[in-house]
Amino acid sequence: MTSFTVCSPVDGHIMGEYLASGSREIALMMAQARDAQQSWLTMPVVRRTQILGGLRAVMFRRLDELVDLICALTGKTRTEALLGEIYPVISLLDYYQRHAPRLLASQVRQTSPLLFPGSSATVHRRAFGVVAVISPWNFPFQLTMTPLLSALFAGNGVIAKPSELSLPIGAVILSLFQELGLPERLLQIAYGDGQAGGQLIAAAPDLVCFTGSAATGRKVMAAAAQHPVPVILELGGKDAMLVFADAHLERAAKAAVYGAFCNNGQVCVSVERCYVEQSVYPAFIEAVCANTATLKFGLDGDLGAVLGQFGLVEAHYHDALRKGAKASGELKRDGNRLAPVVLWDVDHGMAVMQEETFGPLLPVMPFNTENQALEWANASRHGLNASIWTSDLAKGRRIGRQLRVGNFAVNDVIKNIGHPGLPFGGVGSSGFGRQRGPEGLLAFTYPVSELANTGQCDQEPNWFPYSQERYQQLKGYLDFFFGAGTCQQRACRNLAALVAMRGYATLNLKQRWQNFKHAITWHRGY
Repeated sequence: MTSFTVCSPVDGHIMGEYLASGSREIALMMAQARDAQQSWLTMPVVRRTQILGGLRAVMFRRLDELVDLICALTGKTRTEALLGEIYPVISLLDYYQRHAPRLLASQVRQTSPLLFPGSSATVHRRAFGVVAVISPWNFPFQLTMTPLLSALFAGNGVIAKPSELSLPIGAVILSLFQELGLPERLLQIAYGDGQAGGQLIAAAPDLVCFTGSAATGRKVMAAAAQHPVPVILELGGKDAMLVFADAHLERAAKAAVYGAFCNNGQVCVSVERCYVEQSVYPAFIEAVCANTATLKFGLDGDLGAVLGQFGLVEAHYHDALRKGAKASGELKRDGNRLAPVVLWDVDHGMAVMQEETFGPLLPVMPFNTENQALEWANASRHGLNASIWTSDLAKGRRIGRQLRVGNFAVNDVIKNIGHPGLPFGGVGSSGFGRQRGPEGLLAFTYPVSELANTGQCDQEPNWFPYSQERYQQLKGYLDFFFGAGTCQQRACRNLAALVAMRGYATLNLKQRWQNFKHAITWHRGY
């Protein structure tokens, strides 16, 4: 059986050895999760919410332990671990604890008393069943916990598979939830690499939530399609930052440095393309270079470790220099540390402006007009996040709404994806589906439509027998509800058809009149 040894990128010490979950073990996990999910699903949403809400106290009690583990496992700084991994989970937990009962409640939909006599319409939200969560190494805690919590709040069981570089996070997550008293085996962890992920999908979960590269995302889609299983994909990005001449330049420069280099650029929404209006371009380059020079490595510093992307970062850096770009310095590597570099005089013929780098490079390019900036920002096959920088808030919003992305911020960077009430996800090669916000919770359910009839009518308007007379009546019926003119005009010209509808009910005249008044009211609000 394959085993994995996980070592810290900080000092190389062994953090644990893990046996890969085999196909038989995963099949058993799936069966156990299905059994556990049935008892979880029958539990009232309010009760599920109360149980999961207890996780907040557990996390606060073990906060330093979690931060230390994340830092050792990923090489992050302590502040990055706290704000990038722990805070988003606590805020989402709090949001769903307050709003999940309302969001998951059944919704009554408006029904025409004449088109659907004696009927009511309702939409219910139902959990898929067992959700497979396949998470990446760059934010192993947050990007495992976010879909995991959403799935559990919605009533699902979960089997999560962390990256083979982040396996210790799985055991810690299990230990957190064991303090809550969930149904046994409702939440389970599968260990291993991509092979284990493939076996997990082959076990036919009811939904797959994958976060990772576009290349692997395509494989996940292909594997899930064999069953078929619906998927939520959060893939890579090539996020654009648009800086206009009227922006607060000092703020924008600091934001660019943070947006490009937090977690050493290993963020799906890192600033990977920075477009700056020509008139402020030289001053902006000077400012970002000066800010970059102040960044420090260390546990309580600004920068941590880089995991496994050295080759791609180096390729993008050297390709840009060969094609005429200028750099703030050499690309210096010291173990797992990689010094951040600002690149300018770049163009779209360079790989660093086309492909996801996922490392500490910030390419900056000037633009002349708003239309040019929009065209360049939308030229990427990715469409995850973006930011617009201007003192004119209306202008920033207008430009943002023209960007082909799933999310954008005006005069802020990255932080928008941490808002628990906002859905997060991409378009194009950045994937589809949403996490966080009401949409993110509902994504782990499917709608069930209910139409209930009191059964008091002898028959319905659409039932047999058909005839030419019936056809004319139904045509008048449709004209009354959807034709041209005022409600009174439609009623007058279709009075015979409306009177004929009395034959479809055994209701008394008073009830028919009430139905007619309800129909008029319904149509006015249609």
